[in-house]
Amino acid sequence: MKHICTTHCYRKRLGLNGEGRPARHPKIELAVFDMDGVLVDAKSSWAWVHNHFRCNNNESVERYLKGEIDDLEFIRRDIALWRKSDSEHSTISDISSILEDVPIMKGAKECMDRLAENGVVLGIVSAGLDLLANRVAHELGMEHVYANGLLAGRGGILSGEGILRVPLVDKASSVRQIASDTGIPLSRVAAIGNSCFDIGMFDVSGYGIAFNSEDECVEREADRVITEKDLLLVAEAILEQ
Repeated sequence: MKHICTTHCYRKRLGLNGEGRPARHPKIELAVFDMDGVLVDAKSSWAWVHNHFRCNNNESVERYLKGEIDDLEFIRRDIALWRKSDSEHSTISDISSILEDVPIMKGAKECMDRLAENGVVLGIVSAGLDLLANRVAHELGMEHVYANGLLAGRGGILSGEGILRVPLVDKASSVRQIASDTGIPLSRVAAIGNSCFDIGMFDVSGYGIAFNSEDECVEREADRVITEKDLLLVAEAILEQ
């Protein structure tokens, strides 16, 4: 069952009201995708690693949603769980190997090929792990990638610190950056996401698509809702504009 967003959503955290969204242009030139649950058939790249180490971050999630810890502290706590569970296998290489088994979403390659053939620039904006985002981008031919990283020291051993590029409640900034880098107006941007944290991408884009949604709020804010787990349907929705 889909759950209603309990975060008061990112709008309260950022002081936004959703007004001023760019008018949709009939031709989409840039498609920006969330990764977890959208480009990959896994709810969270962080949770995928947690499951491997047989730990969970429920306490950190609760504190983050209450605003008691920030994104970097959230990342630090997740890394600490891995190191505590198995300090000998907490290296960049180990985490990368764990993420190799994350499955690509059905229709993803066909979707990207179809969009690219029609001149649409492709990007990823994810609060997930860049180790997975970079692999996905390489496999699918996606040029622009914004995701969060892990810092490591000698021998690739995790230092316990992270690299924050995409705050969970502010994906909009990364969408704006890709649009600026490519010179594409926001009115010609399509954003594809599956949770309340992706609504920010919708707010700055001309076209918002809720795909494989896990929150009712993201469906309410989307221009189009696609429930079938087949990304080729996203390409069709974008190109039929």
